[in-house]
Parts: sequence; C-alpha cells; structure tokens
Amino acid sequence: MLHRDYLLEIIAQFVQVVMAALRRAVLEGNSESVTEVEDAVAALLDLDPQTAMNLSPDSLVTMMLLSGLGDSLASYVSYALDRVGDAYDNMGDHKTAQLRWDQAEAVAESFGYDQSVIPEEFQELDDELAAAD
Repeated sequence: MLHRDYLLEIIAQFVQVVMAALRRAVLEGNSESVTEVEDAVAALLDLDPQTAMNLSPDSLVTMMLLSGLGDSLASYVSYALDRVGDAYDNMGDHKTAQLRWDQAEAVAESFGYDQSVIPEEFQELDDELAAAD
C-alpha cells in the first residue's frame, strides 16, 4: 500500500509539472518549458535529463523496464513525450520532434499503451491543446 501511495504521489507531482510546462511549450512555443517537461520525464524515470532525452527509443524502454515502474508510468511518459514532440515540431526542430515521437511510440508499444487513449489526468490539457490547433 505504501508503494502504491508513493507512486500515486510521484505521478500527481509529474502531472502537475508537465501540465503547466506543456501549456507554455505548445501554446506559447516556450523552449525552456519543453526542457521542463523533458526534465520531469527524466526525473520520473530517475535518470539524468541529458542522458534520458538522448536515448534511442529502445534504450529508453530498456531503462523503464529496469526501473520496474514502466507499466505504471508508460501512459504518462508516452503522452508527455508525444506532446513535447509536437512542441519541437511547432518550433521548427523536426529532428528532435521525430525522436520524441519515436520515443513515445516505443514506450507505448512496449508497455501495451494505446496512444489514442489520453491519460485521465491529461484530458483537460489535451482538449485545450487540441482547441488551439
């Protein structure tokens, strides 16, 4: 029970940070906010941000598997990386955008997460981002 409560608290903190940063990153094109999201993903996985964001999609999945929390975190990580990819694409950095989309897809596929299903905690943000397109 304690492990579950801890995990829920970590996820809640992650969602809060990511929602605020993604709003600024996607809606305002704020590049510093993109880094905030990437840092939050890395922290969630207990990895150095520079290392985590430069991993190949398969290597990122391997690190999630090794953490033992991949199943619990896959939907959140995949969603965040996918939206960060959108932010990079909007800023004209198509190479980094493609890497983030590939990372998001690899996480989703490896952990059986359907990327068309938005994590409940991100639904309001997703609706807001979709309306801005």
